[in-house]
Amino acid sequence: MSELVTGEAVALELRPAKLPSRALAVALDLAVAVVAYLLVTAVLLATTSSLDDAAQVALSIAAFLLVLVGGPIAVETLSHGRSLGKLAFGLRVVRDDGGPIRFRHALVRGAVGVVEILMTFGVVACIASLVSARGRRLGDVFAGTLVVRERIPVGRAGFVPAPPPWLAGRFAGLDLSAVPDGLWLAVRQYLNRMWQLDPQVSHGMAQRLADDLAARTGAPVPQGIPAAAFLAAVMHERQSRDARQAFGTGAFAPPAAHPGAPASYGPSAGARPQSPARPGPAPGSVPLPAVPQRNEPHGDRPATGFVPPA
Repeated sequence: MSELVTGEAVALELRPAKLPSRALAVALDLAVAVVAYLLVTAVLLATTSSLDDAAQVALSIAAFLLVLVGGPIAVETLSHGRSLGKLAFGLRVVRDDGGPIRFRHALVRGAVGVVEILMTFGVVACIASLVSARGRRLGDVFAGTLVVRERIPVGRAGFVPAPPPWLAGRFAGLDLSAVPDGLWLAVRQYLNRMWQLDPQVSHGMAQRLADDLAARTGAPVPQGIPAAAFLAAVMHERQSRDARQAFGTGAFAPPAAHPGAPASYGPSAGARPQSPARPGPAPGSVPLPAVPQRNEPHGDRPATGFVPPA
């Protein structure tokens, strides 16, 4: 597990892929790309035999760039970090904050990969991966990406608490384009571990992160909303947008509550007021069927860990 500590004293929990699995995935991708390049070259030689040598050389260079360079870039962009080799070995390329990559990330990785993989037969990439604490090659360093393992035990994955239901859709119109990846990473890792921190430290860190997030989005934190609840709601909105962009799905489904999480994370935590006892039926009357109250939490619904404002 990677243990990169951010400026907010939160540890990074991404699981980087090991060098052997990455090397095998790259070898499989290169084998497929070389076969495709040979087929394209054979077709070009058969169809352009009447051209002069300069034209044939130009077509060969174009085929090399399109198949061996542009092909992997297009595949990683369209599949959001999962090429054929990475799919076979359970790997994925993600951003430093765990989000899906975009075209600019794949472009930088592919352009640098021409030098460190194709021209040096992978020697530079292997050396960079061995030197890096998270196994990143130069393309990952310049692109701000990381190759992680997807096939990990479910119970050991980091938990991001669900946002309060009373904040669902509250920040749908918020502009999140100016928020840097480093701030998203700090928010995500704080939400993962906020119940492990001292209450005063946790509240202060949540307030600082909420202020930074509000400054980047241009919208202040609404009055009466705890800072931790605000962070969870905005993070859920960001994950929903990433899910729609990456997979074409609807809203992001938050995971179930962590078994070790406390009952509340907000500053208004405390015992919930008890409902007054209901009088029993009068003697001789027919008892009415029990009607479930809408405001009472259902037994099989996971607690979000936040208390709505008064």
